[in-house]
This record gives sequence, structure tokens and C-alpha cells, in this order.
Amino acid sequence: MESPALMRSPLLMTLQITVCCLLACSFSQAAEQQPPNIVLIMADDLGYGDLGCHGNKQVKTPHIDRLSDASLKFTDFHSAGAMCTPTRAAMLTGQYQQRFGPQFESALSGKSNHDIGLPHQALTMAELLKQQGYATACFGKWHLGYQSPWLPTNQGFDLFRGLTSGDGDHHTHVDRSGNEDWWHNNEVSMEKGYTADLLSKYSAEFMEANRERPFFLYVPHLAIHFPWQGPQDPPHRKAGQDYHTDKWGIIPDPKHVSPHTRAMIESLDQSVGEILSALRRLDLEKNTLVIFTSDNGGYLNYGKNFQNISSNGPLRGQKATLYEGGHRVPCLIAWPGNITAGVTDQTAHSVDLLPTLAQAAGISATNFQTDGLDLSPLWQPGRTLADRDLFWRMGNNSAVRRGQWKLCLKNNRSELFNLETDLGEQQNLSAEHPEIVKSLSQALKEWEEDVDTSAKQFSK
Repeated sequence: MESPALMRSPLLMTLQITVCCLLACSFSQAAEQQPPNIVLIMADDLGYGDLGCHGNKQVKTPHIDRLSDASLKFTDFHSAGAMCTPTRAAMLTGQYQQRFGPQFESALSGKSNHDIGLPHQALTMAELLKQQGYATACFGKWHLGYQSPWLPTNQGFDLFRGLTSGDGDHHTHVDRSGNEDWWHNNEVSMEKGYTADLLSKYSAEFMEANRERPFFLYVPHLAIHFPWQGPQDPPHRKAGQDYHTDKWGIIPDPKHVSPHTRAMIESLDQSVGEILSALRRLDLEKNTLVIFTSDNGGYLNYGKNFQNISSNGPLRGQKATLYEGGHRVPCLIAWPGNITAGVTDQTAHSVDLLPTLAQAAGISATNFQTDGLDLSPLWQPGRTLADRDLFWRMGNNSAVRRGQWKLCLKNNRSELFNLETDLGEQQNLSAEHPEIVKSLSQALKEWEEDVDTSAKQFSK
């Protein structure tokens, strides 16, 4: 038994008080260190030059522009593919989409690819974050499977509202095959409303319902994908009719961005503004990491009739091409108090987002496989990423990027560009630098062998 003298010791009492204070401080810090909420907003077919913060003078995007001012803005960020499905597969898994099979190099079709989807063996960022205690939701365009086994609720998301196809009518939510395509979890549940407006509403409700725990909100917008319809434009489709030859209702204009597209971009901007406003209203802004990007470059032209659909700024090419206009896209990342706002010219890629979010959530890199890099070193000015090659492939077209050099192979024809001096990819330097062509070609060959070997496990 302790002596009364010791029990009454001022020194002991001081130590006890000190320990209590330290414990209280420790608990307080632990509370403050709660993993951040994560909001990932992805536009559809938004071109590099479609935003005010990227120099567009025709379209008003004040909310995204303000987000840009508070973000680390990437000038050299790339989608994993030049079409919808490929980038979604790569971004959500942190791996090149080719690892899951050649069908993920292009958009999954509701007609020809109705019975396949993202393999369950592929760990998604939603599954990873859910294991960490996050509430998870996907509101918008899925495009990684059309039937229940491959819907978001079977890929790590607690809640799903939106469309499975790639191109539903923005008002009626009917796809090109005439199917009603608006889902609540695993069931078709049609409702009225312009798609972007519905996604804003669902997002705000989800964040409010989960404000007391960390959440992951994934908002893959349908805008600005065809059919090109602004909020005030009429519906184009109704259930039971095939619209694979739809005229889309766009008005060609040789001098300006289509008024329909402009209205869609501005509606997208309004939706982003409403999501950010909800974060502020709920006092969640300071502990929320927000990412805004696009799944691929924009359409400039679509067939003979539709011109000036969107803008890729100074870049050559458009959606479905492997020139820069097909895959260099906007990317803004904001996290108040953690990320220093500014501009970075570091080269980044869709596969980088999963390891980046994992690091922010405190998830060990041993818990997942990735082809990407954690981007968090860039949160502080002056830091750089490790050197690496980046790869793209769509059928017979492929490309590889190494530093300033980019090699495009189209039906075995080589084009080599120095992006540092020729961002518009106008001057083919393959004849002047055969040694670089050889080195990049070999790297591309080895990458293709690697991903194609990985894909074999999913074809069994």
C-alpha cells in the first residue's frame, strides 16, 4: 500500500494532471485526424479547353473556376482511355484497364456487351475505402456493366442512383436502345428530372446523412455526353424506340461552341457549385478532399453534321483518338489546409487517383495493387514525381509517353512528338530520332505483354 505521504505528493499530482492533459490532447488530435471525406466528380467528354479556368471565353464556369483557384491544378493530367468505359475501369481500380481484358479498351455497348462488366476480382477504390469505414455512394453514369452482378452496389458502393449505359437521354433517361435506364441500387426506378440536377440533389442528401463519418462520394456526370441537351432543351427519346441513328438535335455553328453543349457545361458547373455549397453548409469543407476531372477529351466534330461540339484548346485530336486531345483532361484537386493551391506541370494519370486517395485515407500500399503513383508529394510546392512511362491502347492504335516525348503508333506507322515544343503534335520527329522511337517502341511492347498476360486470368 502506498504511503499517505506519497499519495499526497505534489509531484505525483502534477504528473497525474500532466498525463491527463496529454491523453486529452492525444484524443483531440485523433479526432482531428479523422480520415478526410472524399468527393470525386468526373465530367463526361469534357474537353481540355471547355472551362473558363482553362481559357474558354465562350462558356461561363464560375463554380469550377473558383474550385480551380483553391486547388492544385494539373496542366498535364491524362485519362487512361480516350473513351468512357476505359477510364472508369482504370480510375476506380488504379490499374490499366487492359489488365481486365481487351473489351475495356472501348466503350461497353448495351447491345454487344450486355452480359459483361468490371470483374469482381478487381478491387475498386470504393471497396478499399469501405473497408476503412467509409460510407460510399455512386450517383451518375456507371458504364462498367449493365446487369445486377456488375452494378456499383456489387463493386463497393453502398448506394447507387443513375444510369448504367453511356448515353441516356438527359430528361427521360432512356438509352439508345430504347431501354429505361435509371436505377436505384439494383433496380430500374424511373424518375423525372434533368440528370445533372438529380445528381446534385442525391449528393447533398448523401453528404448530410453521413456527415458524422467519413464518406466517399463518386459523381460521374453524364454531361457533356450526347445526346446534347441543355436543361431547357426538349427530350429526344422515349422508351421502346431504337435511337442508334438519332440526330441528337444539335445545331451546327461554324464559329461558336454549340449552344446545347454550352448549356450542358454551365449546368455541370452549377451542379459542382451545389455540391461544394452543400459541403460548406454542412461544415465539411475543411476535411474533404475534392477532385474534379473528365473521363476523356471532348468531341470537336461528330459525323458530317455536328461541328464545334466542345473544345480541346490547343490540343490535336478529340475523343476516341490517342492524340493529346483524346486524353489530356482537366484535373483539380483541393483539400483546405493540406494541399497548397497552385499549378503543376507534373504528368499524372487516372491510375494515380486510387493510390492517392488510399494515402489520404491512411490505407497501406500493401492492401492494393496499382499501376499508379501517389500524387500527395505534390501537395507541397517544389516536389516532383518519380519518372515513369505512361501507356494508352485502343485496338490497333497505341501510344507511350516518356517525359517530353510521345510516340503514337497507328497501324504500325510511327509518329514521334516533342510535347515540350509541340503541344499540338504537328511535327513528326520519328525520322530525326530513330533511337527514341526504338526505345519507346520496346517499352510499349513490354507493357502490352504485361497487361495482356494479366488479362488472361479474367478470361478463364
